[in-house]
Parts: sequence; C-alpha cells; structure tokens
Amino acid sequence: MKAVLLVGGAGTRLRPLTLTTPKPLLPIANQAFLERQLSWLASHGIDEVILSLGYLPDVFVEHFPGGSYGGIRLRYAVEDHPLGTAGGIRFASEGITERFVVCNGDVLTALDLTAMIEFHDAHGAAATIYLSRVVDPSAFGVVPTRADGEVIGFIEKPPPGAAPTDWINAGTYVLEPSVLDRIPPRLEVSIERETFPRMVETRGALYAYASDTYWLDIGTCETYLEAHADALAGRLGQTPAPGAREVSPGLWTQGDVSIDSTARVEGTCLVGMGAGVGSGCVLADAVLGPRVEIGEGARIERSVLLEGARIGGASVVTDSVVGPDARLGSHVVVTDQTIVGASADLPPHTRISGGRVRPGPTAEAYRPIEVGKG
Repeated sequence: MKAVLLVGGAGTRLRPLTLTTPKPLLPIANQAFLERQLSWLASHGIDEVILSLGYLPDVFVEHFPGGSYGGIRLRYAVEDHPLGTAGGIRFASEGITERFVVCNGDVLTALDLTAMIEFHDAHGAAATIYLSRVVDPSAFGVVPTRADGEVIGFIEKPPPGAAPTDWINAGTYVLEPSVLDRIPPRLEVSIERETFPRMVETRGALYAYASDTYWLDIGTCETYLEAHADALAGRLGQTPAPGAREVSPGLWTQGDVSIDSTARVEGTCLVGMGAGVGSGCVLADAVLGPRVEIGEGARIERSVLLEGARIGGASVVTDSVVGPDARLGSHVVVTDQTIVGASADLPPHTRISGGRVRPGPTAEAYRPIEVGKG
C-alpha cells in the first residue's frame, strides 16, 4: 500500500532551526521526525511513500541516499510552485490507481492506521479523515459528524466556547483514487478548505474516524519541546529513542558517552552518542544530541540540545532549543522557548528570553527572526 507524505512546508514557526533543516527532518529525541513517521507507516503495511516536497528538497534526498528507509521505498515529487495540500496530493499521487494514505509531515501520532483503513472499507467511503479530540478546538478546524461517522460540515477556528464539537481534523486521510478527480491539476488547492467541504454535498462519500490516541502537531517551539518530553515519558515507545538504554534511574544513553561522576540527573534525560557532560552539571528532563558538550557547572532543564552543540561553563538553558553545532559561551542564560540557530556563537554572559538567534556567526544574532504559520 502507498502513502503520500506532505513535507513541503517551510516550517516558519520553528525558525531558525528550519532555515537549515526542513521541519520533518528535525530530530525528536535524537531520531528524525520523518523516520518516526516512516516506521509508523511501515508497521501498518505501507511499503511505498511518495514525499511531496517543496522546501529544501535536496536535503531529503541526501538524508535517504538509498531511496528507502526501513523497508519502505521512497519516491520524491518536487513542486515547482506551491500547490496547497490538495494540489500537492494530486501532483504526488500521479499514477496511483488504488486506495492510499495521506499524512501531514508535522503530526506525531500513535493512530491505529490499520483500524482506520478497516473503518474506511466498512463504510464504503471515498475519503476518511482522522479526527483527534483537543481541549480547545478554537485554533483548529472542527469536524461535526453523524452518529455513523459521516461528515456533515467543517468549521474553521470557531470562537472559544462556540465549537459544536471538540474533534478536529488531525491530518491523516485514507483516499480512494476517485478523490483525485475532484482536484484540478497544477493548481493551488486546499483539501481541508476546498475539496473535503465540497465532498460533504455527496452523501456517503466522506467519513471521519475518531480516535483518542496520542496526537501532536510539532510545528511550534512549545510543541517541539513537548514531543521530546513525551518521548522521555515513554509515550512514543518503550525507549525514548532507538538504541537507548537506561544506565541508571532516569538516565538513558545511546552508545559511548562521558558523564562526570559529580553531574546530577533529575527526572528523565537522554544523552546521545559521543556527548560529554562536565563536573557539577545538572541535567533535568533534557535531551542531548550526539557530540554535545556541556561545560562545568552548567544546568540544562526541559531543553533540547541538537547534535554538536557546546554549552559553556556555568551556563543555563531552560525550556529552549539549541541548534546543531551552536556554541554558548560561559555564564550564558537562555530561557522561555528561545531557539538558537545552527552554528550560532553566543558570547559569555549573554542573556536571552524567548528569542530567536540566527544561524551562523552571530553579528546579526539579535535581529528578529520571522515566525509565521507554516
């Protein structure tokens, strides 16, 4: 069975990380998010995936040099201009003549896809939408249904307290090839705002499969950090990451690491291959990527340090993300969902709260980073 993964977005809400790495290739607990998605799809019988690409397409090809991952064959469909979600699906699915699955490239889920496909078949649907329940649906598109799951409408971002349901479109679809005939080729079309709402007019065509299973949109700094916390808490699997082992209560490591005997671990932490943690350090619910170095007396709390990051002595990183190969001098403090870009270099005694630090040499580090809706 085939799947189309929509991974062409620019990931503007996670800038500056996504200025150098596409959002689907950012790691979740030291494994690329896209690899997690592909493993999930493979576990439900998907053997071929078409990646619908637009932003930084060459990076995806470089990441999967053999054109496959975990037994899944990969194909690439690169848009030369934005086509929207429906247009992207139509473009990427050229040649598909059987039922297929579509997934958004920023959704982390434990959905029982096999059960969803069985539901789709049992109802004879042309399309089935996965619905997830959220506490506050006002930031999403809600999908009211009949008792049997048939969709009766779409309401985009209802005012707080006014939503007729708290079940939202969760970004995974099962589609028959007939749905493609509803999408004009080579035009920018939204499947959520155009194709699906028009399908409601045809009785029995569009159904929704509701599930309370784990679901998270990783598109913001807050939810990106939340995904790591969920991995540490075991919500994404029995171990936080492939190859990780618990060497002491709450401390998971991958391969050879160097952790000083005076360092302290609080909560649950993951330390990647080749990382080093200096004397007197405190790690609290933190994820350290491969080759990360933590200087003497530093504190890393509820934060993610990506591959090759270096943290100077007595520095503090709280509720933040430090990009790959970035360097923080001594006595630096970054807090409140700060994101430090790749290879940035912060001088000693810098303090940043809720900021965005540009990649590379930091002469321009404190210029605002554009953060959008992608």
